[in-house]
Amino acid sequence: MGSGRTWHDRHLGYFFVLPATLMLVAVLVFPAFITLKLSLTPEGGSGWNLTFLHYQKAFVDPVLWQTFKNTFAFVAWSMVGHFVLGLALALALNQALPGQTFFRLVALIPWTIPDVVAGIIFRWVLNPINGSLNPLIRMFIPSFPAEFQWLSSPTLAFPAVIFANVWRGYPLVMVMLLAGLMAIPRELYEAAAVDGAGKLKRFFHVTLPGLSTIILIALALDMVWEFRRFALVVTMTGGGPGTLTEVLSTLVYKTYFQFFTFEYASAMAILMSAVLFILSLPYILLVGRERQ
Repeated sequence: MGSGRTWHDRHLGYFFVLPATLMLVAVLVFPAFITLKLSLTPEGGSGWNLTFLHYQKAFVDPVLWQTFKNTFAFVAWSMVGHFVLGLALALALNQALPGQTFFRLVALIPWTIPDVVAGIIFRWVLNPINGSLNPLIRMFIPSFPAEFQWLSSPTLAFPAVIFANVWRGYPLVMVMLLAGLMAIPRELYEAAAVDGAGKLKRFFHVTLPGLSTIILIALALDMVWEFRRFALVVTMTGGGPGTLTEVLSTLVYKTYFQFFTFEYASAMAILMSAVLFILSLPYILLVGRERQ
């Protein structure tokens, strides 16, 4: 006997996914193709007269290389801050304490604030005239300059942006680690305690091994998010002073929308996407292995 399924039954699923597929093509595939073509188009050119001059320029551009270094430093320090603060808060919020739900909600507040708003908040806090940080420091250190320029300082502007970004982004890692902590069986801790393991040994021999996969996934996702960070940096410093806080996303934006060098900006965007894809490979492979 035949299956009895008509052509309509066998292909009905394709019609359901067709609108989403067309949306992905319109939003992702088509712009990516246009960007790739533009990156291979001579400056001011048109048609299919393609060239690799913009990529050759990118590999010898000192500003782009410095921005790459800034971006990797920004991502690395942000990930360290997110992990340390997220893990500490996850461990604290995993305890059976009064008001546990309330404190969990409070710890999530930074994640609910848009990047632009967070940047405005920290720019106001660090403002040398009307900000709240300088008067607070002067309460404990009277000799501290009353109008200290945090975001104009060549040495402190970059750490200030990283600090703001750590505050803004730690809840993502915290929530994932908290979920991992809640999934670790309590029997493992009880067995370790019976064997005489103290809190430190239980942390290194029970907690961290139980969180190993979650830690890798959380850090991989956090890396992707931070590599794309844009609005917070633009709002706080605009990439300044000079290019000391410039990251790839802000440089691509300036090159395209302020300097109107569309072809070179497209080439930088393609290179940024390629680096981001390479950095995302461990996460992609890990997720694929977990599904097998």
